[in-house]
Parts: sequence; structure tokens; C-alpha cells
Amino acid sequence: MKVFLVDDEIVIREGIRESFPWDETPYSLVGEAPDGEMALPMIRDTNPDIVITDIKMPFMDGLELCRMLRAQMPWISIIVLSGYDEFEYARQCINLGVREYLLKPINSAELKEVLDRVSNQINEERKRLEHASSLRARMGNDEKFLKEKLLGSLFSDEALDEDAKEVVNRLTAGTDQTAASFYAVIDAAFQPAGIGHDAIGLLTESGFGGIYASPGRVGTRLLVLGENAEDTEEKAYSLATSMLQELERVKCEDIRIGIGDVVDAPEKILHSFKSARHIRHLLTEKKEGNTFILGVREMKDVTGDMPSVVNDAKLYIAQNYSNPNLMLSDVASAINMSKSRFSTVFSQYAGQTFTEYLIHLRLNKAKELLKTTAYKNSQIADETGYNDSHYFSYIFKKNTGMTPSEYRAQYQNQPE
Repeated sequence: MKVFLVDDEIVIREGIRESFPWDETPYSLVGEAPDGEMALPMIRDTNPDIVITDIKMPFMDGLELCRMLRAQMPWISIIVLSGYDEFEYARQCINLGVREYLLKPINSAELKEVLDRVSNQINEERKRLEHASSLRARMGNDEKFLKEKLLGSLFSDEALDEDAKEVVNRLTAGTDQTAASFYAVIDAAFQPAGIGHDAIGLLTESGFGGIYASPGRVGTRLLVLGENAEDTEEKAYSLATSMLQELERVKCEDIRIGIGDVVDAPEKILHSFKSARHIRHLLTEKKEGNTFILGVREMKDVTGDMPSVVNDAKLYIAQNYSNPNLMLSDVASAINMSKSRFSTVFSQYAGQTFTEYLIHLRLNKAKELLKTTAYKNSQIADETGYNDSHYFSYIFKKNTGMTPSEYRAQYQNQPE
């Protein structure tokens, strides 16, 4: 089970990181951040099973982070840490689906007990998901089934553009969804279809909002509703990435996901569907490679060539890796892409997530400095983008198997 830690107090993060016996448990600490704003793109990038977060933090506090995770990555389990023994915080946490609410300080034994409890809950839910297909098949006459069929009527070559507005109105009737201004279609194929349908159904029912799914013979088609073009694209790429992670989690194979054009009227939904279907077919025909998700604007890169935006992103990262506050959102903004779109495109073509690539770049520079200078660990941490030398040492040992001092002793002054 992968765990991500969010707390603005360095001493708290260090205490959990250093005192908990990670290597002796089934848990792995995949990252940490001092606030929710910095944590959110890193969580999207590292895809943890469990997030441990403080409540009171600057920029984006723990409650807002919980809301964002509930909306964008609802399968992630959340444990809240707080030094504030107030009922109102606990009540809000419960309403946001938080698994556990703990008061600081917490020792390793308590944390292990909570992680075990949450881990067991996650495993039980995954087992229920594996057996959900036959149950859903027997629910053929409920409202959900009717909406799926209604939505499916949009995704047909015989569909009429003028009927789309009425279909959208009927889909959103009785919901909190306001009239959308923009739409995008996602066309996904995977095997086995039944298990994949259930995984995506659970995902879309868990809090995304403005998402409607229609299962098909080889996969699922989804309609994404948004308030503006940027919001719709962000939601579509975030959902596609989440779908891929969930489909891989339940052992689906041959996953191919096409994202259609963002359109500004219900009458254009069929156009978005056709572009999504065309892209998905291209991915199906391209059997080699690791590309699972492709949007309209990346379609020209389906041949396998590195998109120029990825090279631009690598250059920007190389120029700014020493900035400890460098975030995925900064790089995405610099190359004029939405965060979710950049995260998806970069990881597929670079072969690493943004976080993995940034760590790799920083540690290579750290190795160079350890070999060629007498800088202290704190100086090297500062030079390579880590304002916490203890965290730098932790990351270094986790990735190389040696402490910085051990690495220097073994490799300093040795010829290349």
C-alpha cells in the first residue's frame, strides 16, 4: 500500500517518516508535501492508496484537500491528523468520507494500527468490486440502466444532433448538475469488459460530478460536462488517468482511452464522440508502445515521436529543478497545458511521472556534487531543490540504497 503524507510541520513529517518502520510493513511512503496545494498534483502523480493529511495548513488546508480528493480521486483513502480536538473538524471529515481522524501526537504503533485498519477496508472493497459484475447485470430495469441507455443513444452513427440537448436535459434532471456549457466524450476499450465497467462505474459514482457513463461491448463511453473549455479538458484528462489507474488495479488489459474534442453545444457531442472513437481505434491498431490515453491534440504524436511539449517540459525542469517549490502546475503553465493533460502526456512519453523524473534529475545532480565537491549534505540538498536536508537524505537512500555520506565515501575522486 502506497502512502502520501501532507503536513506543514517539518518535525511532524520527519517524525512519521523516520520513526515508522516502513521497511518492515506492507506500506511505502511515496511522497510528502507541506500543504494541500503542493500535494494535490504530487498525489495525482504518485497515485497513493492512502493519504495522511493535517487539517491546519497554509494555502490549501486539509479539509479543502479532502474535498478535492473526494471529487477527483475518490478511491483514495484519507487519514486526518489534527492537533485540534474539535467536534466540527471531525464532523466535516466524516462528511468528506475520511476513514480515520487522529489527534497529534501519534506514535508508530498507533499509526500502524490505523494503517492496518484502513488497508483491510480497502482490500474488502476491492474484493466486493471483483464480485460486482453479476450483481449489476441483474439490475437491468433501474434508473441507472435507463440513463445508460439514454446516454448510449448519443453514441451512435444514427444519432441526431438535434436530439442531444433533450438527452442532456433528461440525464441531468433531478441532479445538482447545472446546465453545462462545454462537453467532451471519452471512449475507452479494455478487457475483460464486465470488471472494467464496474471499476469505472464505481469511480464515476464516487464524486466526480458531471460525468455520465454508458457501458458497451468492448468498453465504456463517457460524457464529461464542464463550465468552460479549460475545466472540461482538465476534468476529462483527470478522469481518463483515474480510469487507467482503476482499470490496471482490477487487472484489466488491452486498455485504450481516446479523448474527443471539447465542444460548446450538446448538438456537437456526436462530433466529440467520433473524434474520441477515431483516436481509440488508432491506439488499438498501434499495439506496441505504452500509450494508453490519447487526446485530439496529441493525435499527431501517435507514431511514437516525442512531442515537442515534452522536450520543452524537460528543458524547463532542467532550468528550475533547484527550486524547492517547483510543482507540476508550474511546468504545465510554462508549456501552456492543463495540469491533468500535461501529467498524462509527460508520463506516457517520458516513461516516468513528473515526480519520478524530477527526483531522478535532482539525485543525478546530487551524485555529481557528492563526487566532485566537499559540500555538506545541507548545501547539496539546497543546490538540488530540497529545503529539508533530512528529507533529501531519506530520498537519496530510498533511491540509491546508500546515504549521501556512504555514496561520497565510495565514489568521490574515482574516475568516470
